[in-house]
Amino acid sequence: MKTLLILRHAKSDWGNSHLQDHDRPLNDRGRYDAPRMGAWLKQQDMVPELIISSTAERAWTTAELVALACDFAGELRTTRDFYLAGPPEYIEVLNELADSFERVMIVGHNPGMEELVALLTEQERPFTTANVAVVELPIDSWGELSIFTDGRLRHHWQPRDLPDR
Repeated sequence: MKTLLILRHAKSDWGNSHLQDHDRPLNDRGRYDAPRMGAWLKQQDMVPELIISSTAERAWTTAELVALACDFAGELRTTRDFYLAGPPEYIEVLNELADSFERVMIVGHNPGMEELVALLTEQERPFTTANVAVVELPIDSWGELSIFTDGRLRHHWQPRDLPDR
């Protein structure tokens, strides 16, 4: 059994119209919610062994803030493949992972994150910013993961549902 944590980037800043979409930073709320989610993951004993993030500024910063807050000690990777990706792109990257990783977090964008959760769990959930879905996958190897994998949605956490710090 593998566990996949699917994290949508935290709230981004739309204030600078001259920035490319890929370069948009987090806004104040995003910088508040991301570490709260990381602390929550630590409290729930859901710290991943590996984090793979989109290269977009808002996703990468979210990944860094979550990693710091949950005392993440593993490798933090980035891939351009996650930028505005759909489920096939996420799965393709995951298929290449070493099987020694039992719990992996991916950080990316909607609508791909929401679609991936729905495909893997057959449960549709609104996936607002800084949401985390914890999906248990009945696989022994990441290479077995496909859009047809029958996963189980174990948790779906939203920042608004977390206790204040």
